[in-house]
Amino acid sequence: MHILLTRPLEDCKDLILKFKSLGHKISHLPVIKIERKKYEEINFLEFSGIIFTSSNAIKNLILKNINKSIACFCVGSATEKFARSNGFQNVYSADGNVSNLKEIILQNFNNKDGKLLYVSGEIVSSNLDKDLISEGYSIKRIINYSVLPIENLDLKFVEDLKSSLPEIIFIYSENSAKNFLNLLKKYQLVDYWMNTNLMCIGEKTSSVLNEIKWKKIFLFSPGEEEYLLYKV
Repeated sequence: MHILLTRPLEDCKDLILKFKSLGHKISHLPVIKIERKKYEEINFLEFSGIIFTSSNAIKNLILKNINKSIACFCVGSATEKFARSNGFQNVYSADGNVSNLKEIILQNFNNKDGKLLYVSGEIVSSNLDKDLISEGYSIKRIINYSVLPIENLDLKFVEDLKSSLPEIIFIYSENSAKNFLNLLKKYQLVDYWMNTNLMCIGEKTSSVLNEIKWKKIFLFSPGEEEYLLYKV
């Protein structure tokens, strides 16, 4: 099976190796790139809990002064795995949904337990910090990375893609979907996907690409990629 992955290489290299080991053909078309942002110096002693809504928030945070036993809340299993690999011990994980992450925090961290640090990118899918403040929590948001679109493709890659279209494409965010759609339009690739299955995280992400004719659209959470191959 031919599979197209659209995350930056560092975020999908393990999946590329996994799929190749299963005998699949993999094309890699990153549609976004991550850029570290400068942020104010943080006194981590002020906080009793920390929230990450992506592994990029962890990657772009200076971790050496953080007490790794702090309550650590992650949006999904991939972020949880990366947090644990960086030494965080007291980790709570949702299933890839920010609404569920809020519920995990409400259940496991009392608003009297102390202040929360929320580390995220510039663009977020929901106002988690404001929602928690409305529940009586004290929270500070730090933005330590931004997501930039990939605007140009290698023309040989475009021609190779036209001659061997993937059966499956994975899209991981609403922002990625928008950038992917822009690239399809720029390189006149809009009308090629009637036999391709689109795999998206969430309905907001898939709705961006509804103007394209797909074979089928599936919704998934990170970690379910291999399972989805058997649904096609």
